[in-house]
This record gives sequence, C-alpha cells and structure tokens, in this order.
Amino acid sequence: MRIAITGGTGFVGTRLTRQLVSEGNEVYVLTRNPDKHYNTDKVTYVGWLKEEFKPSLQLPALDAIVNLAGENLNSGRWTSEKKAQILNSRVEATESVLDLIKEMEHTPDVLVNASAVGYYGTSRTESFTEKTTTPGDDFLAEVVRKWESTAEKATEYGVRTVYLRFGVILGEEGALPKMVIPYKMMAGGPVGNGEQWMSWIHVEDIIGLIDFSLKNKEASGPLNATAPNPKRNKDLGKTIAKVLDKPHWLPAPSPALKIVLGEMSMLLLQGQYVYPQKPLDLGYRFHYPELEPALRNILLK
Repeated sequence: MRIAITGGTGFVGTRLTRQLVSEGNEVYVLTRNPDKHYNTDKVTYVGWLKEEFKPSLQLPALDAIVNLAGENLNSGRWTSEKKAQILNSRVEATESVLDLIKEMEHTPDVLVNASAVGYYGTSRTESFTEKTTTPGDDFLAEVVRKWESTAEKATEYGVRTVYLRFGVILGEEGALPKMVIPYKMMAGGPVGNGEQWMSWIHVEDIIGLIDFSLKNKEASGPLNATAPNPKRNKDLGKTIAKVLDKPHWLPAPSPALKIVLGEMSMLLLQGQYVYPQKPLDLGYRFHYPELEPALRNILLK
C-alpha cells in the first residue's frame, strides 16, 4: 500500500512509519519541514501546511491516509490562545487532508483520523462504548466533536473513514514518563482522590489498531483505541509502584494541581471508563489488554 501520514514525525507517527515499512508499504510523511529529514527507498517526506508546498503534485496515487496531526495537549497552561491552538490545529489539519483528497486524481480508499476519548466527557460512574452518541459538554468534548465532524466529510468522496478515539497512550514518550517521575523520587501516590478512571492503551496497540483499521474494510466511524481494562488513578499508581518496586503513598492534592495547571488539571483529575467494544467485535486482539504487563514491557526494558 501507499500510505500518507500527517504527524508522522511524532511519538506515534515514527513508530507507525517503521511498522508500515516493515510490512512492505510505501510511506509518505506530510510535514512542514521536509528538508529536515532524509528520504529512503520506502519513506518520502513531503511538504505540507505551508503556502509554498503543493503535496498533491508530489504524491502518487494513495491507498490510505492516516491523520495524526494536532497541538500537544500537555504543553503549557490552557490559556484562551492555547485552547484555540488545540482546536484549530486539529480542525485545520483535517481540512487540509480533505483538500488533498479533493485535489488528487485517485481517491484513497480509507482515512484513519486520530480522535480522543475526550469525546465522552468525564464521569466516575458511567461507562462508554462506541454506542454512546451524545458527546460531553466540556472543552475537550467540543474539540473532538468538531474534529470528527470535519473528518466525516471524507465519506462524501467515497472514503471509508475511521475515527480512532485514543486513550492515554503508554510508551517511552508521552504521558507515562511524567507519571513515573514522582515514583522514582520515592514520592508517588494518587492524584486527587484517585477515584478517576484512566482509559489507557499501550503504544504497540495504538499502532496495531491503526494498522487494523487500514486493512479491515468493516472498520468505520468511531473506534475506541483503549485497552479493555481501564483503571482508576489510584490503581494505576499502585501498579507503577509495584513494577518499579517503589512506594505509593504521597497524594497530589486537587486544589494544588488546579492552581498550578489551571483548566489543564482536568487531564489528571477527571477521566472516563471507555471500553473498546467495536475493535473487539471486529476481531482485534490486544497485545497488552492488562496494565501490569504493559507497564513492565515499557518500564523494565
């Protein structure tokens, strides 16, 4: 297959590129800075999102597009400007993907668009599957709703479209290294009261679900990219402590986090129980369905 990836130089994108190449695919990474990268016989970097770049003229006929582009949620307080960047980066990147689809002579078969479990809003008592069609009412739910509704327009061009609603991705980069720091300093413990759910997923299963969505023609619409065993924050922390052989004892109080992080504190203090019903029904088999083996794989390498 010939596959274009946006966000292909990031944490997930680089791993996905390696996986797709190992399977014999040709990968075209769309980036603002193609000159900073070296092409190989299987990976080509193509300029994108700048006026001087015309990616539709540089790309061959594509079989698929994977859209992973978007501003990092964890980099800085959520000021009004930052929130606008979070929303606009996702919507504008997806609109650019749609423009590319319209401009290309050959329409790709499938678009796999990143999304997030933030769609569901937060709850400590409810559980959510893909059958949940009413989004939450907070900022992240609004972002995801607009993000997905933009991607959905690809279906108007006959493109099978999948929205992978990512949970918290565990890997050598991303959120986990920050979670682990207090434990390595012998000061780990629950965040807030520790009762909030965390719908997590090993990065290997994120790559697996993207690959699965590209190949499985029955996959369309929302798919929850979360392991089938969410954990409460306190249980996540206890498992990190067990794997690292460190204590779990010092709580991070909610008021202090709200003062330090502002609205961004919701990423730590609130959560949702999200179950990947559709991937399981379609036959996807998780590499890491349980938390402790996932953490041991990442933290004890």
